[in-house]
Amino acid sequence: MSDLFDLPEVLVEPVVRHSLDEDLGSGGDVTSRAVIPPDARARAHVVAREGGVLAGAQPAALTFRLVDSTLELRFEVAEGATVEAGEVVATVEGATRSILAAERTALNFLSHLSGVATATGTLVAAVAGTDAKICCTRKTTPGLRSLEKQAVRAGGGVNHRYGLGDAILIKDNHVAAAGGVTAAIAAAKRQSGPATAIELEVDTLDQLKEALEAGATALLLDNMAPPDLRRAVEMTGGRAALEASGQVTVETVRAVAETGVDYISSGWITHSAPALDFGLDFVPQA
Repeated sequence: MSDLFDLPEVLVEPVVRHSLDEDLGSGGDVTSRAVIPPDARARAHVVAREGGVLAGAQPAALTFRLVDSTLELRFEVAEGATVEAGEVVATVEGATRSILAAERTALNFLSHLSGVATATGTLVAAVAGTDAKICCTRKTTPGLRSLEKQAVRAGGGVNHRYGLGDAILIKDNHVAAAGGVTAAIAAAKRQSGPATAIELEVDTLDQLKEALEAGATALLLDNMAPPDLRRAVEMTGGRAALEASGQVTVETVRAVAETGVDYISSGWITHSAPALDFGLDFVPQA
């Protein structure tokens, strides 16, 4: 398993423990205890049932380790690599009961996060040859944001801010509550240092012009059609980073990228990415 996309374990372990608690509850795996001898041992393969981009190796590995630290798990495929249907991505050996107790939770992480990475990779491939980068949003599954954002990176995308506390992004409701674009940016400048980037969401080219004059350093172009995006790039002239957002699909993303925007953000790659199917198959013992 590559550590290129690993998060600090202190962030991952609580998520994995909570997920195991959901599955095992207070009774543990009563089925395996009922039908599997306590000394039974097995070897199993984690197999991709369909092709895509692998992500989630870290929480999957931690799942097996927290269930039973004596289990031996080896990933055959690196995080962020493309896998084919039928490919063995990992091998686990040890107590049969432990493998079965960890199986579903580990596969849930792999399936969901590989789905995020695969969806991201689809958009990244669609904009290849342009300067646009695909990024995610805060539309993440509660409790899984750090893992989903790492999966976006595994798929070739980049991360937007992680949460409300690490960057200023003035959205339409902020503008309305603050009394307008210029007032919102001025207030943000008063509350932040000179090196702080201030991004503002705009719906029209008139708002874009006002935001540039007020000193915004990044602009989120919300639901603009490609002709307006192209005009926004011309008007900005490199004075601010431009992020296009809204209704981004595999079919539309190329046209958006060719307008010259710097970033294209998509909530779909985290909140609606189809899971990638994985299974666990026991290997017959000689």
